[in-house]
Amino acid sequence: MKFALILFFAILSEVIATTALKLSDGFTRLVPSIIVVLGYGASFYLLSISLKVFPIGLAYAIWSGVGVVLTVIAGMIIWRESLDWARVIGILLIILGILIINLFSKVAAH
Repeated sequence: MKFALILFFAILSEVIATTALKLSDGFTRLVPSIIVVLGYGASFYLLSISLKVFPIGLAYAIWSGVGVVLTVIAGMIIWRESLDWARVIGILLIILGILIINLFSKVAAH
């Protein structure tokens, strides 16, 4: 459970960093640029700790997949980005992939 929480914070840090990346305006704005560097640094550090328990393929699938979904949601909330059918299906397939790995993979059970 502890390592799952660490992985969650790795994902959250990555989403914050990615959101700040857009706000940094090509690294021309100081505060968002600092958040990008710190956020990605924290995210990779926390991801590396979670790899002590999780297989790398599983941890990366969860980290990147959940990160994509949360980043899309952040884009919808902050920049009023819209969802079209392709984005919805893509996001659903990402979520389905994460569920399949977690529910049915023998590697995930370890």
